[in-house]
Amino acid sequence: MVQLKQGQFMQAVGNAAEINELLRRYGVKFGIYKNGVFNEQFFPFDPIPRVITAEDFCSIEKGLVQRVNALNEFLYDIYHEKKIVHDGIVPEDFIYISKGYLAECEGITPKNRIYSHISGIDLVQAKDGEWYILEDNLRIPSGASYPLIARELTRIAAPNAFEENNIVDNRGYAELLKETMENANCGGIRAILTPGRYNAAYFEHSYLAELTGSVLVQNDELFVEDNILYHRTYSGGKTRIGVLYRRISDEYLDPLTFLPQSLIGIPNLMEAYRSGNVGIVNALGNGVADDKGIYYFVPKMIKYYLGEEPILKNAPTYLPFYEDDMKYVMDHLETLVIKDVAEAGGYGVVFGSDLSKEKLEEFRKTIIAEPRRFIAQEVIDFLDLPIVEGNETVMRKADLRAFVLSGEKTKVWASGLTRFSRNPDSFVVNSSQGGGFKDTWVLSR
Repeated sequence: MVQLKQGQFMQAVGNAAEINELLRRYGVKFGIYKNGVFNEQFFPFDPIPRVITAEDFCSIEKGLVQRVNALNEFLYDIYHEKKIVHDGIVPEDFIYISKGYLAECEGITPKNRIYSHISGIDLVQAKDGEWYILEDNLRIPSGASYPLIARELTRIAAPNAFEENNIVDNRGYAELLKETMENANCGGIRAILTPGRYNAAYFEHSYLAELTGSVLVQNDELFVEDNILYHRTYSGGKTRIGVLYRRISDEYLDPLTFLPQSLIGIPNLMEAYRSGNVGIVNALGNGVADDKGIYYFVPKMIKYYLGEEPILKNAPTYLPFYEDDMKYVMDHLETLVIKDVAEAGGYGVVFGSDLSKEKLEEFRKTIIAEPRRFIAQEVIDFLDLPIVEGNETVMRKADLRAFVLSGEKTKVWASGLTRFSRNPDSFVVNSSQGGGFKDTWVLSR
């Protein structure tokens, strides 16, 4: 790993408080709904970057392109012929009862057959240097704006670091996103749909709209007429929208198709989408492919659709749905991490080693009663990275969210969101669990 020179390091650390104060002013926050309560908090920045060598990134890049291409093939298949189900590769139980599967999307083919235009793939690096995929996020993955704004501010705080190290410029994300949106464009302007300024990710919505030259819109500015989506202009006119990068969950997008009580959706949006008159980034119904239960089958998808061996590995995973896996989970529960497939944001993650004997027995009964609800994984002792805490450097667990954009070609952004735990005893790095983030430097050579 490339180290900052001492002077550069002290300069960056000395400006960390100023950078974090600017991030607060910009509204760089993170939020998640849990049990009907919305939790919002500041997303703190750490000035010591994660550094990935050019060779390492090349391997990651190939593996991520392969994985996302297979997932896009899977999504097309599931909403059309369902060959992978008929051929016995993925059981029906993991499709039709998934919360992410939308029957309303049956038979819809997005432009160029791309469903996941922007994929957020979470990885960790084990202490032996090998990278493992932990999770696929194919609905509305967030976080690209955080390393973008942090790099911009760090350039000001420690300019010498970028002059003296061979770091790939991460400002290319804006052009990648713009190209990806244009590839999905069905004729009209680009727009980013936000729930509004009180949303915890509003900074990201507005920032990406500015960078890509897209119009930032809310639902009350949009309407569908003759199956075409329009933006209502201030002068009372209308402008056709050709592609909509939505930052709203599927169930809230169209109150006439999904939740009728939604106040942030657009009536008849699904009709415009089904008619092929507007591209939606990411496509509706993608949740069936990033269900944690489906994660188990992604290596099989790569072989099935692409005829290739997976380049990047899943964490060793077991499905209690299968008898042999259930037996293994029951015999090793105290050493495994169990994940509820319907949860997100670090919620629903239970380490068997943290449970008392009584709680272990209770959990066994829950898993046996609801085997489709859980996956179990071996605990990967992934790398600790240095972070600044007060006036000293300490080591904390960290993961990487890589962003893969699928347009004319599938490309991996040479940067990413590195999240870390601020709790020395925790493997959970999610921002909703109190974690922070740092910049990710990919070296050019």
